[in-house]
Amino acid sequence: MKEIEAQKQAKAMNEKILMGAYSAGRGPMRDYKVGSEDLLEVAVFEDEKLNKTVRVSSQGNISLPLLGILRVKGLTASEVEREIRDLLSEKYFQDPHVTVFIKEYRSQRISVLGAVEKPSVYDISGRKTVLEALAMAGGLKEDASHILFLIRPPKPEEELSQENKETNQETAKTFVIDLDELVIKGNWALNMILLNGDIINVPVSGRVFVGGYVKQPGGFPMKGKRVTVSQAVAMAGGLAAKADGSEASIFRFSEKDGRKETIVANIYEIEAGKAKDVEVKENDIVIIPLSGMKGFFLELRDTIKGLVGFGYTIY
Repeated sequence: MKEIEAQKQAKAMNEKILMGAYSAGRGPMRDYKVGSEDLLEVAVFEDEKLNKTVRVSSQGNISLPLLGILRVKGLTASEVEREIRDLLSEKYFQDPHVTVFIKEYRSQRISVLGAVEKPSVYDISGRKTVLEALAMAGGLKEDASHILFLIRPPKPEEELSQENKETNQETAKTFVIDLDELVIKGNWALNMILLNGDIINVPVSGRVFVGGYVKQPGGFPMKGKRVTVSQAVAMAGGLAAKADGSEASIFRFSEKDGRKETIVANIYEIEAGKAKDVEVKENDIVIIPLSGMKGFFLELRDTIKGLVGFGYTIY
């Protein structure tokens, strides 16, 4: 009976994933940011000689008649239109009409791993979301957990701002997304837009999940054993160099009544024998914040920027 129930739940979840992915795919691309190797179609109503199809260079630039070299990387299509229109109106036309269409999107790669039907590395184009990635991977397996990890590697050095280069603050980020909140309750704020190099990991249920500033974030099997918070952190390779182990947070979700609980633990005091090593339970989520910040919520605020996770509203 449990196996049949698990099959029904997985089927219902995957149907919602497919519907959510379909809805996301129909959404507008107005907020897509132009990137290197994109192909743009530029049209100027006042003079068809200015109409041109151009490939964005690896430096993020395009070359247009009359205007020369323009930097477009990181702009939306409407922002590129406005830039070209403003430049043309300064010297050549009064109130020119400009349209910019993204004809080809650069190829990007994302990885979908863990308890999905078709784990693989996928080549994508344009804007894709978490639900679309899960749909591409064939949906969830029956033993999939109710959360997933979205691991975002640091940007290549050439894409870093000068400030980040100097302070060396660009690091990999781990987002924890509650699939029940996203798929069942329809909290579309959690349906994050994916970037090149993103890794989606759907762990198997019956595990403890460790994220944040640890060396190897992910889900780790409990196998009926007693596991404490310090042991869970050790399973994740230990604290990362910039971690603040004094304010580790354990998120616990009760399937019976939907109640959520947050437990704060000090890994340093536990290791020194000055505090009790809190026991974790199956499907607990342990998050280690960045050193120098006041607690988990401040770190999560900067990382997730207003998303609703685990049923909590983070500001």
